[in-house]
Amino acid sequence: MRSVTGITILLTFGIMGDAKTIQPNAMESTEKEPVHLPCNHSTISGSEYIYWYRQIPHQGPEYVIHGLKSTETNGMASLTITTDRKSSTLILPQVTLRDTAVYYCVLREAHWDRWGRTCARSPWWGKGSSSSHQEAPAPE
Repeated sequence: MRSVTGITILLTFGIMGDAKTIQPNAMESTEKEPVHLPCNHSTISGSEYIYWYRQIPHQGPEYVIHGLKSTETNGMASLTITTDRKSSTLILPQVTLRDTAVYYCVLREAHWDRWGRTCARSPWWGKGSSSSHQEAPAPE
């Protein structure tokens, strides 16, 4: 059995209908290398969160990470946001073939729940139209 090394991974960027973000169309990477996915959002408002989602082929969208300012990190990725909030970078520390997906950078207004915590509605489940909407994880 032969070991496979040097696999190229193609990461594609998606565009939302109400897009206020600009991303490159695609990016290639080698397995086990870090990937930096840029997103420009020059029209961001002060209360908009930057969300990253990914959609693996033949699956629904999946939340990756979000932030308001500075740097956020979770087990999957890091998000760095420039001081002026006009651009951000999603960092995938060591990509594998399982990371092959369409990646979406989305801006969403913060909403407050009845306990005063912030959350943002996912663009895939409507914008507050019915009780069947799902919330993206609330910022800490």
